[in-house]
Amino acid sequence: MATIFPDFPVDGPFRLHPPAHPFVPVIFTSPHSGRAYSDDFMTGVRLGPDRLRRSEDCFVDELFTAAPGHGAALLAANFPRVFCDANREAWELDPAMFSDPLPGWANTTSVRVGAGLGTIARLAATGEPIYGTKLPFAEAERRFDSYWRPFHDALTGLIGDIHARFGYCLIVDCHSMPSNAQTRRGGGPVAEFVLGDLHGVSCAPRVTRMVETVLAGQHFHVRRNDPYAGGYITRHYGRPAAGVHVLQVEIVRSLYMDEETFEKSPGFSPLQRRMGELTAAIAAQLHDLIG
Repeated sequence: MATIFPDFPVDGPFRLHPPAHPFVPVIFTSPHSGRAYSDDFMTGVRLGPDRLRRSEDCFVDELFTAAPGHGAALLAANFPRVFCDANREAWELDPAMFSDPLPGWANTTSVRVGAGLGTIARLAATGEPIYGTKLPFAEAERRFDSYWRPFHDALTGLIGDIHARFGYCLIVDCHSMPSNAQTRRGGGPVAEFVLGDLHGVSCAPRVTRMVETVLAGQHFHVRRNDPYAGGYITRHYGRPAAGVHVLQVEIVRSLYMDEETFEKSPGFSPLQRRMGELTAAIAAQLHDLIG
């Protein structure tokens, strides 16, 4: 059996896979698939790897490795979500986690902070506290400066470069969802994909429809905005009127992995091929939809 913390090369806080030429105005992001659990982080937590990794979007970055070959950039975080969450605003922090007072400009009252899932999470996906002791605020600053900020600086730079060249840009923000979180709606099938566009606010509806059509044609059950309408990346960057569109894509983990052992299942390679087909369809049709 593979180790629960697999070897994972770390060349910085993120990996950017540049697009092949000719490139298209599309960026795939994977902010929650990082699995570089550093020694200094692990010495401060009270949970074992089987608990921590349940917060991770395991292998989502690998599902979209075909993106650069179709002309799209792929940006993936190396750092784990439980260490620093790139899909939260910079300073969503729980005061109870820290040994010294937080500055007045920290967001301490968001719904996400209340749920224990701020920029530095208090709880793992299992609902258990991650840390055995309180953290100094200086540790939050270090994680922001060394991990959160570089990821978003890279994304902002990509958006600016692409928008300057094409006049528009699409971000496909890629995530996974646990199978036990999915319930049937009105007696229908369990969703295998959830597309989040903030109910039509962050992305042109015709782009969402196109992605939905491609996935349905691949015989997946697709739902929109329920239960995931979009996170920080969707809300912050999605400005269709300014030519920047963001669509969040959630994939149920049971399609491609064993959720207990954190290993890829036989379904991984077929799903990876289908995500390559989806990427090719986006690259081929995007100009006609929003160009």
